[in-house]
Amino acid sequence: MTIAVETPVAGQSSPPRGGGLPGVKQLFSQYKVLALVIAIAVIWAFFAWKTEGGYLTPRNLSNLLRQMSVTGMLACGMVFVIIAGEIDLSVGSLLGLLGGVAAVLDVTYHMPLALNLAIVSGLGLLIGLFNGYWAAWLRVPSFIVGLAGMLAFRGVLLGVTGGMTIAPVSDQLVYLGQGYLPTLIGDLLGVVLFVIAGVLAWRTRIANARYGLPVVPLWRDVARVVLAGVVIFGFVRTLNAYDGIPIPVLMLMVLLGVFTYIATQTVFGRRIYAVGSNMEATRLSGVNVRGVKLAIFGIMGLMCALAGVVNTARLAAGSPSAGSMGELDAIAACFIGGTSMRGGVGTVHGALIGALVMASLDNGMSMLDVDSFWQMIVKGSILLLAVWIDVMSRGTSRA
Repeated sequence: MTIAVETPVAGQSSPPRGGGLPGVKQLFSQYKVLALVIAIAVIWAFFAWKTEGGYLTPRNLSNLLRQMSVTGMLACGMVFVIIAGEIDLSVGSLLGLLGGVAAVLDVTYHMPLALNLAIVSGLGLLIGLFNGYWAAWLRVPSFIVGLAGMLAFRGVLLGVTGGMTIAPVSDQLVYLGQGYLPTLIGDLLGVVLFVIAGVLAWRTRIANARYGLPVVPLWRDVARVVLAGVVIFGFVRTLNAYDGIPIPVLMLMVLLGVFTYIATQTVFGRRIYAVGSNMEATRLSGVNVRGVKLAIFGIMGLMCALAGVVNTARLAAGSPSAGSMGELDAIAACFIGGTSMRGGVGTVHGALIGALVMASLDNGMSMLDVDSFWQMIVKGSILLLAVWIDVMSRGTSRA
């Protein structure tokens, strides 16, 4: 019996077999980002109702975005790992370890911030490449490599910190996690983002016309740019109403732009999708599959370093329990955001929206004093639902 195998286009899911999907599954399979935005709106409306409007205050929204920035940084790296058909369970422990190293270098050795960041980033890159070497060259399943790292890195963290909280860290380091942009700079950033949105829309129209691709009506592009402008204006205005755009949120916005560019505009990004879609065909076409996998694990290590430093800065201390369950949040953010567990499908912005969903739930349940065990149950259930939607939307092959 011959089974037809469909290779999805980068960042898109393949059409379901056996006809369309009814109801909510149809919505999530074809309009994942829209469905996620609707889900976030429902979550925010519910918690705003339960907290009598306290949930939607500029202060809480600023705290919410700052809280999700750490998970978002991990998700930026994790989405590439999952798209390539791998998984990394060590990211939470590695985040804690690298954040602990940053705290020790700052508190014990009074290391200048720039040198501290360089050392921690280099260490994260090396550890990520080490994980990638085991998974790509020594062919140890990445699940096992990540599981071993989860245990080993947590043990090293306990050794580095002596099982004690390392504090207080310097004001320069704290600024990375607790600082804000001046409101004037925030306004200028909003204008720059709006101009970029307009330029990108115009360049897309020109490129489509040049290569004979369908060009959407002008009013649709104008409407998209205007909508983007409204969102940007609301985003900047809300954060400036408190203290300004938090530095971790600014860093996450930069990462969103960089990783989206890598995924959509570079050969390396296309190779990541190709490896996850059909690794053997990609290898036979001449692509260095092992090199691609090594690179994505290295990137994951860098993201763990950045997230670890920001987490330490946000807490103003290095904690031996930092990053606990961080891998769950990062993986769940990717799956909720539409990244397929089979590989080959996913977007960076989708993963960050997924991280916002997780952070919104965490923040809201904490404001309502929901017991921690209920919070874990809710997050686990949402992860299961996200994977089920992915399975149902892509269909299954049966002999």
